[in-house]
Amino acid sequence: MTTNNSYVADISALRLTDAEEAGGKGANMGELVAAGLPVPPGFVLLRGGYQAAMRAGGVAAELAALHREALSEVDNSARLGELCQRMQALVSKAGVSDDVRAQALESYAKLGSNCVVAVRSSATGEDGADASFAGMNRTLTNIAGGEDLIDAVTQCWASLFSPRVITYRASRGFTADPAMAVVVQQMVNSEKSGVAFSADPSTGARDHLVIEAALGLGEVVVSGKVQPDTYVVDKKTLQVRDFSIGYQAFKIERGADGHDVIVELTPEQAQERVLDDDALRRVAELVVATENHHGCPQDVEWAIADGKTWLVQARPITMLYDDEVPEESGESGVLVRGLAAAPGTASGKIRVLRTPQEGSRLQDNEILVAPMTNPDWLPAIRRAAALVTETGGMTCHAAIVARELRVPCVVGARDATTLLHDGHLVTVDGARGTVTAGAATSQAQVVAAPPPAVAQVSETTGTKIYVNLAIPDTAEAVAAQDVDGVGLLRAEFLLTQALSGRHPREMIARGEQADLVDAVVASIGRIAAAFGSRPVVYRATDFRSNEFRGLKGGEAYEPVEHNPMIGYRGCYRYVQEPDLFALELQALARVREQNPNVHLMIPFVRTRWELESCLAQVDASPLGKQRGLHRWVMAEVPSVMFWLPEYIAMGIDGVSIGSNDLTQLVLGVDRDSDICAELFDESDGAVLDAIGRIISTARKHGITSSLCGQAPSTNPAFAEHLVRMGITSVSVNPDAVTATRRTVAAAERRLLLESVRGT
Repeated sequence: MTTNNSYVADISALRLTDAEEAGGKGANMGELVAAGLPVPPGFVLLRGGYQAAMRAGGVAAELAALHREALSEVDNSARLGELCQRMQALVSKAGVSDDVRAQALESYAKLGSNCVVAVRSSATGEDGADASFAGMNRTLTNIAGGEDLIDAVTQCWASLFSPRVITYRASRGFTADPAMAVVVQQMVNSEKSGVAFSADPSTGARDHLVIEAALGLGEVVVSGKVQPDTYVVDKKTLQVRDFSIGYQAFKIERGADGHDVIVELTPEQAQERVLDDDALRRVAELVVATENHHGCPQDVEWAIADGKTWLVQARPITMLYDDEVPEESGESGVLVRGLAAAPGTASGKIRVLRTPQEGSRLQDNEILVAPMTNPDWLPAIRRAAALVTETGGMTCHAAIVARELRVPCVVGARDATTLLHDGHLVTVDGARGTVTAGAATSQAQVVAAPPPAVAQVSETTGTKIYVNLAIPDTAEAVAAQDVDGVGLLRAEFLLTQALSGRHPREMIARGEQADLVDAVVASIGRIAAAFGSRPVVYRATDFRSNEFRGLKGGEAYEPVEHNPMIGYRGCYRYVQEPDLFALELQALARVREQNPNVHLMIPFVRTRWELESCLAQVDASPLGKQRGLHRWVMAEVPSVMFWLPEYIAMGIDGVSIGSNDLTQLVLGVDRDSDICAELFDESDGAVLDAIGRIISTARKHGITSSLCGQAPSTNPAFAEHLVRMGITSVSVNPDAVTATRRTVAAAERRLLLESVRGT
């Protein structure tokens, strides 16, 4: 590839074995050239060039020390941001050393006078089979001239030390000192471009490939700025199985001055098919050839210019769902059956626990069986291979946490704690709601989180697709998906961790309020930082009295309620205990000093006067004095249909429909009851009417409306109802993001067609 004195290698000379020096992106491009596939010419400034420049600049040792410290501070967003700024400043200070600069400029000159190039990061570990780092480090396009090239290289190097990259590296266990190669490649002035997957990233199916296409430069596809065409092609015959024509209101082209320009398209152009049969077949051939060469499913970016199709990037698909679902084997071997709460299959030995205080007895990868779970069980659920509870419905704590942690879960499995015994080997199928004897013969893969690659083939929707989150551990992985923000950040789980199982009054009695606030700030800050400028809507604590009572010391502070689901909770609790609410507001104010994308949502609002009192507390707090804070209310109680106009007049600018609680109160069904589970229906006409009234009021007064729940991802008809009503966003669990966006996109397309046809 190169001698010890060379910091540059031509792309054509690279192979996967050079990934340590050339980075994943550079090595992958070299493999495509070796396979005889069309790749734009270019070179790679190797990792050694970065290292030599940092040594020559006298900053290498300090960078290494700061990086080690940064990895330990990923939960402290303020400190992490400070460290990253210092590291990036050191890289800029060192710049590109003379020897590295000379070799880079020499290679650049060979591409032609002032050749227009793309300058892409190719960090160690990037675009590999285990971690894609998709979109993490810098890419700069339309770079022309030697000085601009050197500046672009420095920017790529500095992007190694952004907070999101450090956090991502820490989450994936990459602790070595980072280094970066940089790919410099001739720009393709694309007439048509897109992405393609040699296996279906949403289902894992290997027998067909998926191609997305748009006019102009490929940025509009990978960034989700337009709705591209989507083609599904049979991998063996290369015949089109299915396709959908997108809607592209504009395209991006390289202008005469070398900069990108936006070109508006007519309605006719916007709806035209991008690829004809010949072009589609050529792209499909190249995708299949790429997979055949690498021997594993590939994520490919392609471009067409002057009638020639180029491959401009390829990488392994980092994770695939398993599309093989084994046949149901009847009742044979089924020990208990319940509700399917979180998909996936896992085998392990049973551990029956009756209280969260017994959690230390659970060994890693055992099957946790419990009567029911609440936020106190979170440490145990993290270690469990699967979770089974005797009670609970699809919206109980166990189901929510299990789905977010990607732990297979069965709820409502009656008598599970007596029918199942410690040490017995079983298999839990969270998609079917069964627990069977013995280990699975063909165990389904439990995927930790949809990979960033999935986001690149997601459809574009006018309706925002948000996620529900409860814990900071998964924030970076979820933020890497194609999501528009966090529509519901549940406070209860964060607070449980901060409390370490104790009642907040117990901590206050011991003078530990500051520790509590610090812990909450760290958790929320980590989530907010992961999502950058995207909104994170924090729902204030909505513990019910029975959950608070279960905390250490809780019996001294909590009432005994026969129906806590509609008891002492939500907004009314803030009115009655303003000192506790003040601690939460103090924590949020501190978070927003570094992360102004965080906003406040008030849950379970029943009357005008209690919200008025609550907002007065917010306004009087440091949080209320901060600019740009959005105030939301949850629409869970039917009275909101009457009071919402007055809530808006009081300064509420967002309403989020809690479909679980709203359904519970409209239909009179305990949402956690497995006995009455078949009565709990978010699509019931009465519930839909209530939702429609809330959305209509929000539209009339010009505020944001959202819905938190799984129904939009699992019920296309429900999603279409919401779109037709004019909802502005939906918020679902991370595992449902891709399905929801596709379902919503389909509903939006039907509305567009009806509008065009006048039907």
